[in-house]
Amino acid sequence: MVSENPFDKFRQECQASLANALNKVLPETHPPTITLNKTPNIEYGQLASSLCFELAKKLGQKPLALANQLVKAIDKSEFNLIEKVAPAGAGYINFHVNFAKFSALTLESIKKLGFEYGFAKTDMPKKIIVEHTSVNPLHPIHIGQARNPMLGDALERILKYRGHEVSRHYYIDDVGRQSSVVAYGYAKLGKPKPTEKSDLFVGKIYTVTSCIVEINRLKKTRAAAIAVHNADDLVKANKEIDEWMSIAAELKEKYPVLFEALTAKISQDPDPEEEIKRLNCAYENGEPNAKQLIREVSDLCLEGFRETMKRVGVTYDSWDWESDFVWSTQVNDVLVKLKASPFVFIEKGVLEFDAEEVVQTLNLKGKLGLSENNEVPPVTLGRADGTTLYTTRDIAYTIWKFKQTQKVINVIGVEQSLAQLQLRIALYAMGHAEYAENLVHFAYNLVTLPGNKMSSRRGHYITFDDVLTEAVQRAYEEVSKRSPLLSEEEKRKIADFVGLGAVRYALVDVDPSKTVVFTWDRVLNFETNSA
Repeated sequence: MVSENPFDKFRQECQASLANALNKVLPETHPPTITLNKTPNIEYGQLASSLCFELAKKLGQKPLALANQLVKAIDKSEFNLIEKVAPAGAGYINFHVNFAKFSALTLESIKKLGFEYGFAKTDMPKKIIVEHTSVNPLHPIHIGQARNPMLGDALERILKYRGHEVSRHYYIDDVGRQSSVVAYGYAKLGKPKPTEKSDLFVGKIYTVTSCIVEINRLKKTRAAAIAVHNADDLVKANKEIDEWMSIAAELKEKYPVLFEALTAKISQDPDPEEEIKRLNCAYENGEPNAKQLIREVSDLCLEGFRETMKRVGVTYDSWDWESDFVWSTQVNDVLVKLKASPFVFIEKGVLEFDAEEVVQTLNLKGKLGLSENNEVPPVTLGRADGTTLYTTRDIAYTIWKFKQTQKVINVIGVEQSLAQLQLRIALYAMGHAEYAENLVHFAYNLVTLPGNKMSSRRGHYITFDDVLTEAVQRAYEEVSKRSPLLSEEEKRKIADFVGLGAVRYALVDVDPSKTVVFTWDRVLNFETNSA
């Protein structure tokens, strides 16, 4: 005999023994629900019932007298895990577990069930999609983003062991200006082959290209301010140019060959920003050259992501390209349906969705957990140039997910709480109330490193790979110090296990609603619940 939860098995036996005794002693009485609580001290056993107090009120008898009758009627031989049953106090019934049999059941269950042990299966298994990680394919995953896959993977594993059918999805955000920026720089370099880890390679191109294009744009803004004698705009532009020139100097020192090559190529374009806009529009429209270019550079970055996630044991069942929803009719279908509703209006040439009007019309304040004073701002669904925005595409993606599952859990940062709320409201507006009610935003807060301020656009970040490598090295040094007689192979194996595990634990140990302050003293503290 094995059990995923031996103590629950003991609880069930105690409840069954009481039910049998009640049937013998009080066959005509309709008993209340049998509840059991842990005793305040193991001297009184492991579980206790206050059932006799409830029965005494109904029958006009003393609780202790009823407890004595019921205890005498219990036949322990019918049950495997009950060692002793005794009346106590003014009318409690205490149950003592048979530790020998309980221990044997526990050990046998662990032996046979392995990792399944301890996970009580749900009575109502569901099909669930957990979408997590979903880092834009622009640069390596940095430590600030690494909390997402660690939480998402832990959540998926827990749900799976509970008996749910869970599918892990990665949403590839390849549509929008940022993807076009990195593709523009990649094309200017002649689509070179990576000479290092591919996501690191792509990240350098993105950072340098962004910097050069931004300086170019700001110089045009400054020229326009000078032309119309706008002192405020001129001061603002000069301040931003000084800041970006400082960043450019850093990047030129770090990546001199790449910086010079991109500067020379981009300077040949009279308007790089306009070229990026054209590429973005072409990609949304599904033009072959744009598709080939952006998919190629995105795939390079994703290849690096897969390597990183493999180090920490994270895999995915589905890689969902945002662009696929744009090129199909799915995003357009969303726009058509929303336009036909009374909740969409045109403002300054762009399409706006009146989320607050939906909340008021459908009386959703209570369902969404909003107070009467909370007013949900409108959502822009599309730009004047005809391109769509993230929320519009996310609506289409969410509907697609629900066509293959019962519940969707989005592991997304707390800063996206408004966007996730607006997404649910849009689903209500489109008549998808069931989807809205089964869409869960699993929000989490930031990861901070004391003394470090991260910005991927400016190239200021610490990669997750670097953190993992550092963790393994620090663990190796600790293992070597504590166990110098181990072979080199054993030291490396233990260091890998401890170092990677410590980082994973550090990112899920803190309540998701709180910020993780990542320090090595906490992560690799061998005296506490970490390494």
